[in-house]
Amino acid sequence: MIQLHDVSKIYEMGSEKVYALNHFSMEIRQGEFVSIVGPSGSGKSTVMNIIGCLDTPDEGDYVLDGIPIENYSEKELAKMRNRKIGFIFQNFNLLPRLTAEENVELPLIYQKIAVQERRRRVREALERVELSERMGHRPTQLSGGQQQRVAIARALVTLPSLFLADEPTGNLDTKTGQEIMGLFHALHQAGNTIVLITHDNQIAGEAQRSIHICDGQVREEKVCRGRTGRRENHDSDRENGLGCSLC
Repeated sequence: MIQLHDVSKIYEMGSEKVYALNHFSMEIRQGEFVSIVGPSGSGKSTVMNIIGCLDTPDEGDYVLDGIPIENYSEKELAKMRNRKIGFIFQNFNLLPRLTAEENVELPLIYQKIAVQERRRRVREALERVELSERMGHRPTQLSGGQQQRVAIARALVTLPSLFLADEPTGNLDTKTGQEIMGLFHALHQAGNTIVLITHDNQIAGEAQRSIHICDGQVREEKVCRGRTGRRENHDSDRENGLGCSLC
């Protein structure tokens, strides 16, 4: 599903080169629920941008669904994002003048889906996140949790092969955050691939597997307990035990 091999992302800071990712490698299989966790500045946002086809690596290879994408044009990357990836962001990124229904419908308009089919898929997506009764409400009329449900429905409606969530509970209280995580578990149980970016170890532990990164490199991988079952201690510290204090 997702293969990053020896990927580096390099920024020029005057005469100095700064590695946001430094020979970073990982693999995520179809149907997995994986969290990528690390402190601010660890490189997790850069990983998210590359996985989401929002950026390309300077070195190394990225393969998504068997397709190498590092040499894609901006137009090809945009097409890949629209058709294969459902984005869910911390700040929801809803258009304030549009209703919940219209926000969810928007990516289907970009895909030029017929009106009748758009309406059917929008209704089904909002029903799946238990928000069908709020279809006509604008974001300012919805709670933070309800706004994130709309954002999840907007990701669902395009039938993506990958859900990419960036700190999806970061702006929510604990109870609402757990409700949103419940939706991710339901999506995963339905067979979807989910990659969740977070700095929160507790949230990261709800995935099947967590990849801890620091200084642009994988420091540790763990098989997680999730919400049910016994935690398996399969730590494989790739840096001989030298992980960052927040991992």
